Amino acid sequence: MENWEQMADEQLIERLNRGETGCMDVLIERYKRQVRNQARTLYLIGGDSDDLIQEGMLGLFKAIRDYRPEKSGSFESFAALCISRQLYSAIQAAGRQKHAPLNSYVELSPELGERTEGLKGRSPEELLIDQENIQSLRSEILKVATPLEQEILNAYLSGQSYTEIALRLHKEPKSIDNALQRIRRKLRKREG
Repeated sequence: MENWEQMADEQLIERLNRGETGCMDVLIERYKRQVRNQARTLYLIGGDSDDLIQEGMLGLFKAIRDYRPEKSGSFESFAALCISRQLYSAIQAAGRQKHAPLNSYVELSPELGERTEGLKGRSPEELLIDQENIQSLRSEILKVATPLEQEILNAYLSGQSYTEIALRLHKEPKSIDNALQRIRRKLRKREG
């Protein structure tokens, strides 16, 4: 066994593909700080930073599995891309689930009696708390976000991609990302 810590990433991948599974630990150790750094700048609705770190690690595993030196540049840039894609996919998926409590709203009316379909194991109290939390978050967003940032956020939460939003608003995708990052920073400042 050679000293894997001294090897370049591409060499480790090559050896891993030949069955030297210990190389995986070295790669994970090298890139876990990058995963944490990328995850720290993001916000996952209904999750926490550990959830994002797990998603980032999944992206790293995919990068290790899928890296082909003849098709990609350096492993470092390929890993960064895979990690960020996995993180953004998780955030988009969480965004689509954000309004699940509202979508499973159950009407309680005296004429119909209490109806329970659509609750999916959630009590009316839990649904009400979820609604209040969503309303509170919306209120905070209205206080800190500009009208353009609000429009971008609404489009993003409805499932539109950065590119789709950028085309509709005649902006660059990077400016869409910047707007979402500004909203996150503003909300974190208000929380802290």
